[in-house]
Amino acid sequence: MLACGSVALLGGCSHGTQAAAATPAFVRKGALIEVPAASPLRQRIRVATVELHQAPHELDFPATVEADPAHVANVLPALVGRVVELHVDLGQRVRRGQLLAVIDSGDMAQAYADVAKARDALTLAQKTLIRTRGVERAGGAAGKDLEAAQSGVVQAETEYRRAQARLQALGGNPSAQAPRPIQVRAPIAGTITALSVSPGMFVNDPTASLMTIANIDRVWVTAQVPADELGLVQNGQAAEASVPAWPGRVFQGKVDSIGAVLDPDTHRNPVRIVIDNADHALKPNMYARASIAARQPAQVFVPQSALLMNNDSTTVFVEVAPWTFARRTVELGYEESTDARVLKGLKAGERVIVAGGVLLND
Repeated sequence: MLACGSVALLGGCSHGTQAAAATPAFVRKGALIEVPAASPLRQRIRVATVELHQAPHELDFPATVEADPAHVANVLPALVGRVVELHVDLGQRVRRGQLLAVIDSGDMAQAYADVAKARDALTLAQKTLIRTRGVERAGGAAGKDLEAAQSGVVQAETEYRRAQARLQALGGNPSAQAPRPIQVRAPIAGTITALSVSPGMFVNDPTASLMTIANIDRVWVTAQVPADELGLVQNGQAAEASVPAWPGRVFQGKVDSIGAVLDPDTHRNPVRIVIDNADHALKPNMYARASIAARQPAQVFVPQSALLMNNDSTTVFVEVAPWTFARRTVELGYEESTDARVLKGLKAGERVIVAGGVLLND
């Protein structure tokens, strides 16, 4: 009885093995591949419908952080002289109109003297005119004397106004009674990013900058864009930037300007992205990565897992009937992180294998 039972059991096992072997994983029917109902591949293959949607293409470029030149001021001395006071340090934030330094200048003293001299000359010319008019009324002066006195007043007034204007342009006070040193004040609000003077130093070049003030509440992230990708970049496009100093933080901005001339060595074009920088986390001259969202037309997207290499072409398996698939070659556009843009070979609404297609890719 035991032997018979063993034989029967072995017979049953042999029959089950033959039945399993009789169910292939898939069946080829010409150019089509069918996955039978009992195939284990039905548990491992996943099919999904592809959709048409619009998504920007993210362009990534090397970049640097720059201060906006429109918000950078080089502070120049009005005249030569000696720095007697310095009220700021490198890296200090200043407000517009704040006193930065005081310079004792002989040329400034001369400007005050010119105003005083012109004021005195005007007073004398006015007194001369008054006397000449009195003599004329008494009948003792010629008409030409009165004209000369009037001309003298006009000339003295002109010279006085010129001297006042020059003194005011140099930062002096025309109404002051005594000479005052040059007060250097901040032309804009910002941060002292360069400082080249110290107390006691003699400033002998009025064209040399004493210090530089940069307002970095808004900065440029200047991306270096290759010439062949310039057509994808436009003013106003959304953009992002990241810097090694702040890992994981993304700074949002938009394209503000596109350079007119390519760099002759790299053949790249500077594209400037303006970014709000209220906390001054971005510093000029930082290295950065810039990402610009280039608009694209509505396209079919498939997961990267749906793509299969077949010789030199990229293919997908398209479901032409329930669990029946045909291999189709597709032409891809820009590669994205998780999905691929399909330019040719697929239409919205078609179903493709998005997982497990490699099991049919013999």
